[in-house]
Amino acid sequence: MNTTHYEPHSKNTSSRSNWLRAAVLGSNDGIVSIAGLVVGVAGATDLKIIILAAGVAGILAGALSMAAGEYVSVSTQRDIEKALLKKERQELIDEPYEELTELTALYQAKGLKLSTAKLVAAELTKKDAFAAHVDIELGIDPHHLTNPWSAAGASAAAFLVGSAIPLIAIMLPLGQVSIPVTFISVIVALTFTGYLSAKIGGTKVATSIIRVVSGGAAAMIITYAIGSLFGVSGI
Repeated sequence: MNTTHYEPHSKNTSSRSNWLRAAVLGSNDGIVSIAGLVVGVAGATDLKIIILAAGVAGILAGALSMAAGEYVSVSTQRDIEKALLKKERQELIDEPYEELTELTALYQAKGLKLSTAKLVAAELTKKDAFAAHVDIELGIDPHHLTNPWSAAGASAAAFLVGSAIPLIAIMLPLGQVSIPVTFISVIVALTFTGYLSAKIGGTKVATSIIRVVSGGAAAMIITYAIGSLFGVSGI
């Protein structure tokens, strides 16, 4: 009995994986950067209004920065993909025979025999030469190019979600234990994002968690120590 299982793979699956990875990284960045900010300010003063103002300002600046960076990055990638697609269309018009030969060679490189590669290339060219070339040669789906606005919005949203955790924790009316509670909340959140990051990337869970948590913990310890040097009492 044949027990071989075939797992379907598609560009949509890869795209979803990339979006998930970006969301996890964005939220992780929000957690670490705002945790470091509010804990550092809390080391300098116990005035909640100052901590809140600094946290909100940091969240807005961070979210806007993430969105702008993602928009520029994805826009550049989209422009490059459009240029490649335009070039491929023109080459199919100017050099159809050379392009057919190239497509055959690409399928040969995939492991097909020459006769089979020629047959596949000819049939795909007859059906849709452009789609065949951009699929195997460029790996681009011309109908599903990444939207820079969507990418920017998703990046900003992920940052906002992550950054809310340390800000809410530090603002709780817990007196002297507010900083330890914030520290613990951030460690728990980073453990979760580290776990998700490992699962999405297919890496070791323990290694991913240790890397993420240690970085976040170091950021909070350092910023708190610096804030304490400039301590101002709220009394």
